[in-house]
Amino acid sequence: MNILLTNDDGIQAPGLRALYNGMKKAGLNVNVVAPVSEQSAVGHAVSLSTPLRVKEFKEDGFYGLGVYGTPVDCVKLGLSTLLKEKPDIVVSGINSGANVGVDILYSGTVSAATEGALMGISALAVSFDNFNPVDLADQADCCIELLKRIPWKKLKEKTVMNLNFPAIPVAETKGVKVCPHTRVSWQDWYDSRLDPRGRPYYWLDGIMPPEKISPGSDRALLTEGYITMTPLHFDFTDRESIGMLESEFE
Repeated sequence: MNILLTNDDGIQAPGLRALYNGMKKAGLNVNVVAPVSEQSAVGHAVSLSTPLRVKEFKEDGFYGLGVYGTPVDCVKLGLSTLLKEKPDIVVSGINSGANVGVDILYSGTVSAATEGALMGISALAVSFDNFNPVDLADQADCCIELLKRIPWKKLKEKTVMNLNFPAIPVAETKGVKVCPHTRVSWQDWYDSRLDPRGRPYYWLDGIMPPEKISPGSDRALLTEGYITMTPLHFDFTDRESIGMLESEFE
């Protein structure tokens, strides 16, 4: 199996390195094309007005190509230009922090996988429900086993599998749940602070209100200790409204 491995946390992030090592150990052919620096929450951004430069990373048994660009830049450039052989699957992650609910719109991790799906490649986004992971080797091994079990050829075209691990050891999880993503939006606010020169700046914070999270959705199950798996298909058309609007305008 040929893998294109990317992420949004940067090519030196522990989650990507854990997947790389696990894939090599499992005998998979893995090629890394990932951002040089962190690109969290950039969504599906593409670089249009700046050139993309590429840097080789060779260190401690690791080899990958770092791109001075976004996660989607990495996938587009990798599939169209940098890779000699078309991969069987694009894997993005393991991200620091869960990607559940509306996060799938903000996430560079999910967007990188989505770009692979849009270009006709099977795609998997992987995240861990903690922003400061230390060792994700067990999560990487579990991800690789799940990757092998997913019936990719039976999935609808341009589907992204969104996999999230709870912030507990894999051995303590309650198993895998295939589930929908929660529809709850973030309740955001900005902390107002002062820099050392007394000038104001603002830092985004927020929560998904727990009382509004539907039971059986990805955020709820992840909190309960399950590994969640959600198939995503990016068709934003509100089909129920089409008929009503047609009667008004046509």
